[in-house]
Formats: sequence, C-alpha cells, structure tokens
Amino acid sequence: MLGKALRVASLADVPGRLRIACFVALGLVAGLGIYTIRVSEAASYLSDDPETCINCHIMVPEYASWQHSSHARAATCNDCHVPHTSVFAKYYFKAKDGSRHTALFTLRRERQVIFAIPESRKVIQDNCVRCHSNVFETPQVHTRQDRACIDCHREVPHGRQHSLSATPNAAVPPLGASVLPFVERNRMKGDER
Repeated sequence: MLGKALRVASLADVPGRLRIACFVALGLVAGLGIYTIRVSEAASYLSDDPETCINCHIMVPEYASWQHSSHARAATCNDCHVPHTSVFAKYYFKAKDGSRHTALFTLRRERQVIFAIPESRKVIQDNCVRCHSNVFETPQVHTRQDRACIDCHREVPHGRQHSLSATPNAAVPPLGASVLPFVERNRMKGDER
C-alpha cells in the first residue's frame, strides 16, 4: 500500500518531460502557497495580539479608536469579537470570519464603514455579558434584558466615527514589509553596487 502511494507520488508512470513539468508545477504551487502564508502573516492570526487586526488597512480606524478607549487597558480585539465557549469555537470563528474578511478585502468589496454582521453581533453581545456580568446583578441600572448592549453603548469602544476616511492619519504600528527577508537583502546588495 505504501509502495503504491510512493509510486503515485513520484509520478513514476508519467513520461520524463511531463514528469519534470509536473514537479515544476507542484513546486510553483507549493512556493506560492508558502509565499502567500508569509505575506498574509497567517501565523499571526493564531494569536490574540491586536496588531494582527491591522494586517490589512481596513481595520486601522477600529484599531486606532480601540487604542484610545478604556477597553485598550482591559481587552484585546479577540476578547470582544471572538467566542469564548471553547478553543474549537474560538478558532473556528476566527477562521470563518477571517476567510470572509479576506474574500471581501481581496475582491475590494469592503465597506467604508464597517458594521458587525448578525453572527458577530451575537458574539459581541455574549462577550459584553461575560465580562460585565456584575452590571446585571444591579437591577436598578439595567432593568431591561431585551436589548443588545450596543443599542445603548454604541460608541464603546470604537467611538462615533470609524470609517476609513475618519482616521486617515491614525497613529498605528506600521505594516511590515511584504517582501521575504532574503529578497530584501539581495535588493539592498544590488542598490549598493
């Protein structure tokens, strides 16, 4: 069984020149895949670092407004925007939502003003309640349970203005270079000549 798999993987039944072309094509696909993972900083999405959210420019206003809010001292992006029911739920949601963001950004379908989709609104509401459960223990403050927290607290933590044009000069960490380090070194050596 293993021998047959190795024979198929080595393309032993494919004629010589075609076999070389197949290996070149597989190499190109693998190389492009690795390059895409590197350029998109895919590994960073496994972390809870808020700077991950600005890997693409679309989240800069949200990052800048969060950075100046009271939540910046107590919560990361994932504390509010990702489910905390289980590790599986967290990473499944991140993968699904990240794929949606990637598709919108790649196809240039992102909106000027970002709004949470219904599924995200539910996660945000659940996390508000999870972190601020003590508020619901004081009935005179929050007597109604039929409204979402953001119905009244809409400006927390991102403020009133959070479109792409609202924060054109926001001071946020710069994006890293999308060039592989060895390519950059070779380019610099070429400039020195």
